[in-house]
Amino acid sequence: MLTKVTAAILVRDDAIFIAKRGPEGRFAHRWEFPGGKIEPGESPEECLAREMAEEFAIDVSVGEFFTESLHTFTGGQILVLAYFCRWAGGDILPVEHEEYRWVAASELGGYDFAPADAPIAARLMSEFPGAINATEK
Repeated sequence: MLTKVTAAILVRDDAIFIAKRGPEGRFAHRWEFPGGKIEPGESPEECLAREMAEEFAIDVSVGEFFTESLHTFTGGQILVLAYFCRWAGGDILPVEHEEYRWVAASELGGYDFAPADAPIAARLMSEFPGAINATEK
């Protein structure tokens, strides 16, 4: 079974927003680019906006598609669609995550990412070894 999910590459002041999963579920305590499962009839962009509001109480403006990552695990596959996003409003209030950070793309290698998110982090480090500017994305 293939599950399609989204991931936000939320950029602010040359830093990328990452979040650490809570103690429950698959890949507990691992870092990720937040997002979630695409619901029937929902576009990836709509999913990201909804998930960021639900999981962090913030509004985002979803921009261009960046990359996808396919991960196979026991029982199925997960396809992560990653989009650049801009913060549009609200104060961060993590609902499901135990921690979050703003980090430079060059620092992403220092975090233990969930398997489906690791290739996205690697590509960001490769393509943005210096600053990443939100106005460019």
